[in-house]
Order: sequence, then structure tokens, then C-alpha cells
Amino acid sequence: MQVTSILRRAAQINPEGKATIFADRSQSWRALQTRVAKLAGALQRLGMAEGDRVALLSLNSDRFIEYFFAVLWGGGVMMPMNVRWSPKECAYALNDAGARILLVDDAFAPSVAQIAEEVPGLTTLVHCGDGDTPEGMLSYETLLSQADAVEESGRGGDDLAGIFYTGGTTGFPKGVMLSHTNFYVGGMSNVSELHLSDRDIYLHAAPMFHIADLLWFVAVTVVAGTHVVIPAFTPDATLAAIETHRPSHVLLVPVMLQMVMQSPKLADADISSIRLIAYGASPITEATLKKAFALFPNARFVQAFGQTELSPVATILGAEYHVLDGPNAGKLRSAGRATRVCEIRILDDTGAELPTGEVGEIAVKGPITMLGYWNRPEVTAATLRDGWVHTGDAGYMDADGFVFLMDRIKDMIISGGENVYSAEVENALGQHPAVATSAVIGIPSDTWGESVHAVVILKDGAKASEEELSAHCHGLIAGFKCPRSYEFRTEPFPLSGANKVLKTELRKPYWDGRDRAIS
Repeated sequence: MQVTSILRRAAQINPEGKATIFADRSQSWRALQTRVAKLAGALQRLGMAEGDRVALLSLNSDRFIEYFFAVLWGGGVMMPMNVRWSPKECAYALNDAGARILLVDDAFAPSVAQIAEEVPGLTTLVHCGDGDTPEGMLSYETLLSQADAVEESGRGGDDLAGIFYTGGTTGFPKGVMLSHTNFYVGGMSNVSELHLSDRDIYLHAAPMFHIADLLWFVAVTVVAGTHVVIPAFTPDATLAAIETHRPSHVLLVPVMLQMVMQSPKLADADISSIRLIAYGASPITEATLKKAFALFPNARFVQAFGQTELSPVATILGAEYHVLDGPNAGKLRSAGRATRVCEIRILDDTGAELPTGEVGEIAVKGPITMLGYWNRPEVTAATLRDGWVHTGDAGYMDADGFVFLMDRIKDMIISGGENVYSAEVENALGQHPAVATSAVIGIPSDTWGESVHAVVILKDGAKASEEELSAHCHGLIAGFKCPRSYEFRTEPFPLSGANKVLKTELRKPYWDGRDRAIS
């Protein structure tokens, strides 16, 4: 299974079809394959040997897609970097992976000097932006113009395809190693689960460095559809791209979906081309989904659950279950069922499988599971056991095989000896008409060990008191799960590069000065 084989096929079956659209540039599948083969040749001339890591620090662009395929075409290992990292975090990942070649765009060129100072092994810098090439860097387009197209390296199957650093919110990041098989199977699964065709146009609004969007590189290429790319997500840029390029599919994690729905430009935007909205990465409230159904009447909704270690999708909640009544109702709060390429178990602390309905750790097995963590054999052994990835997510499975997420295990709150899963509390808060979004965390309590605390953002112009929200929650969930304290804020929550709420940042003021962040 070679990831690059799907590009060859796309150029064969749809040579003049539109492959990528970015700003004022567009190119056919035939042209994309040619540029990929030449970029692979250019990277080899710069010293990229088989298995060498080649890093990229860039906003979304058509060149990101070229990089993805070219590194693999030439036998290298791709390493897209989180665009929200500090230079020190970038330097850590580059040193850890031993990357010698780094591509950067205009947005990150000013940071290169600081990064390079801390990465002695970094020998080659390539500027892949549209501005003038900075001193000391090589021009992407000049390299392409001077390069010869090369044959594919022949790497595939279980050969390493990419290293993706994750988990940097709680210490040094871990490099997740994914193979050609991981990407190939994950892409094919996405095509099957979402019923993609060559008529589909996908909008890359989510950050491309994130594995959730990278999967679409493969899936859209499998069907020789069209990639439409915007540099970075904003509600206005997303709506403008929808009106201009008429995409049929888009991935919006919950916070992105909420921001689009809150945009004053949505009411006047022509969003009729959107036929499918995929979401995932973090829980979403029923109230948000119901609003989305009304605002995007032509769109089907699909939820995907997984993680980088699963390349990345383990479950899908299909459009047929995004309903409020009828025979398929009642599954909306689930993350769906195992995809066609994996199996799932719910395990207790000893690793034994739990009965239906009991909450435990979600474990996943199949050809999508990672090779392991780069240079982290101990962590790999703890996470990947007998072929099963232990996700660190807590949930249960119902009698129909639907997985219901409860929380990250490490984010679980233990209050008065009772386990409280923040996702359940956030879902209850989200059903109050005044609440735009919330984040529930555990804070120290002399009485309870940990106390349930809610950080709430109200909708513009809305009002709600602590007493009102407490009464509302008590009507939906058990008393011990209800927040005992509240914080109201107007500024957005701190987000990771993948647009997940950084609960570690919300907890910090309450746990500073303590030797651990739990009780």
C-alpha cells in the first residue's frame, strides 16, 4: 500500500480535472503529479534519503499538499508541525526527530533564525511562501524549476510515512509514527464511510498540519475530487470560500462550527453547495447540533471520533443518525460505531472487556493503529498493547455497538468519591438557551477533594445567573455532577493548534503551587 499510488491513479483517471485551488492558483491532477515528482527530486538533491524526516511549518496552502505527496514520493518521512507552537517547541520536535530539512512559509519565516539556533542538525531551509525568499533560504519555486522528475521510491506498507507530534499540552510532545498502510487504509475508509465521489469538492478550512485534515489529502485524492484551500480558518474566510468555490464537503471541529454559526455574515451567505459537514475532535452539545441543522438545511452531518494514534478515525456517526425523531433517533449523543477497518473494546483498569453500558477506557485495533511513538519505547508499550491502542478516552458502548464518550480519563473529576465526566456536564449546560459554550474542570476542594467548576461563555446579549444555571443542570443530571461554582467570561477559551479547549490552561490558576493537579 503506497500512499503515492493514489496520486498516480488520480492523474490517470482524471488528468485534466481540477486537483487544487488556492488563492488565484489552480492546477490539474496531471500537473500536480508532475510538480510532486519534481519536488521529490529537488528534496533528494538537497540530501533527503530514504526514511529522512522533512519538516514543514506553514499555514494551509496548495504547496502543503505537494509537500505531503512529494516527501513520500521521494522516500522521505513527512513531519508537519503545529503552527501554534513556540519556536522552542518547534526546536524540540526538530531535534527529537532529527530533521535536517525544514520548509517554511511567509508566516513563519521570521521565526526561523531562532529555531535554527537551537537545532544544530538543521542544514537546509526552504521558503515555500509567496513573498521574497529570505536570506539564507532556498526558493521553493526555483528548486522546482531546476529539478528533474524522479521515479517513486517504492516505499509503502509498514514503512514510516509521517511523524506527528501530539500531547504537547502536558509536557514534551510525543511523535506518533504512522505508516503508508495507516494513511492508505484511513483514506479508503473515509471514502467508503462518507460516500465520496469525483464530483466532490472539499474545503480545507481546518489546519492542515492536523491529522484530521491530512486524512482528507488521501480521501479526496482517492476519488480525484478537488481540494480547495484557505490559509487559515476564520468564519468570514470560510463563508467567502464556500460562496466562491462551491465546496460540497468541509470539516469543522465544534468550536469552528460554533464560530461560523455566530458570524453575522452567515445569514446573507450562499451556503447551499455544502452537502456534508464533518465534525469531531471534541464533544459537541445537542443544542449546538440542533442549531446547525437549522442553519445548514442542505447539509448532512457526520461525526468522527479518533486520535492521531489511529490515523485518526475509529468511529463514525453517520448522517442517518443525526436525527431528532424516527427509528434512528437516540444516537445523536454518541460518537458512532467502529469504522469498517477497526474494532473497539471498552476495558476496565485491568484490561478486561467491560459489559455493555459500563464506562471504561476505549481501546482500538486494526490497520489504522500507529507504529508507535518516535524514540519512546516505554510510552509505546504503555499505549499500544497486543495491537490495541489504549486511547485514554472514557466511554461506554450500547447494545447496538454505538460508543458514547464521557471524557478524557485524565480530565475526569473525582468529587466526594464520585466520578464526574465533564462532557456530560457541558452537554447539560449547553441546553440552556443563554449558554454559548462552556468548559467544565475540577478545582481543589477541602470538602470534596475536587469540586466541579464551570467556565461559561454566554451568548451575546444573554443573561443567566449561577442559581439559574444550577437549577437548570439539576433538572438534567445528578446533583453531584452539577457545578458547585461558576466563572463567566466573554473572551474565547484558549485553544490548541487543533482547536481543542486547553483545559490545562483553565485549571492553572486553581492548581498553581500544588504538586499535582488532582485531589
